[in-house]
Amino acid sequence: MAVLIIAPNERPDIWEKHLKDLAPDLDIRIWPDTGDPDKIIYAVAWNPPAGILASFRNLKVIFSLGAGVDHLFKDPDFPTEVTISRVIDPYLTAGMREYILLHVLKYHKNQPELDKQQRKHIWNSRENERLQSDERNIGILGLGILGTDCAKSLSALNFNVKGWSRSMKVIPGITCLTGLSGLNHLLNSSSILICLLPLTKDTEGILNYNLFSKLPKGAYLINAARGNHLIEKDLITCLDSGQLTHATLDVFREEPLPKEHIFWDHDKITVTPHNASITDPRTVVYQILENIQRHLDAKPISNTVDIKNGY
Repeated sequence: MAVLIIAPNERPDIWEKHLKDLAPDLDIRIWPDTGDPDKIIYAVAWNPPAGILASFRNLKVIFSLGAGVDHLFKDPDFPTEVTISRVIDPYLTAGMREYILLHVLKYHKNQPELDKQQRKHIWNSRENERLQSDERNIGILGLGILGTDCAKSLSALNFNVKGWSRSMKVIPGITCLTGLSGLNHLLNSSSILICLLPLTKDTEGILNYNLFSKLPKGAYLINAARGNHLIEKDLITCLDSGQLTHATLDVFREEPLPKEHIFWDHDKITVTPHNASITDPRTVVYQILENIQRHLDAKPISNTVDIKNGY
């Protein structure tokens, strides 16, 4: 029995170290040095090259090194009979909470405009009338673990929070919506829109001109989900027209973001390098090892993914 780490550009040696610290006898291999492929039973993966996972005929469980699993499903040869377990980690959740709170408060306090004033040496403390938190409507697309935590945290600051998801949720203090009518209701009232959706065939390209046009004029966008949710040219159109005031983007269709990309120098876009919330090997390896033991004991694995739904 062996565990294969397939995580190009993600320091697989760090994952190996933390796994070995807790399980020194575990047979761990780092792709492309797989050894005997028939001994590979478990894979720890992030953005594996297409076709690699299907080549291990005895592979039983894949551990995704993140909350999202779309990086696995983009492989046309993905072995759909294999169990997938995704990361659910309190530090990952806390990281996203901090990122969303940071940028919501930045928008709520009109920080982008104040930054412009500083560069122009302008002192104007009353540039815009300031809303109180209970006058600010915030919409969250996606009420999974990350979205739910962010919604609760924003509500605790007295913001009016609505959340939309594929299936109806019940979260105390949050207006939960579903369906097309629910989505339109959320959009029509949200001056700050946050995307934390999983990337599926139904959500790809959801952040488009049609959606932005339903927001109140001058709204803000925060996308910390996946780059493929966003139609980039539609965002530029809506920023340049004033339909959107500013956007914070942590995820992109191509990463790293190409140096010549228009987003870098657009004065209404904040770019962060997909670091809103980063998986910490020091905590996640406990989850991986626990699930390996559960599999060996023929017990249900935690945090499994519904391959049909894509999350």
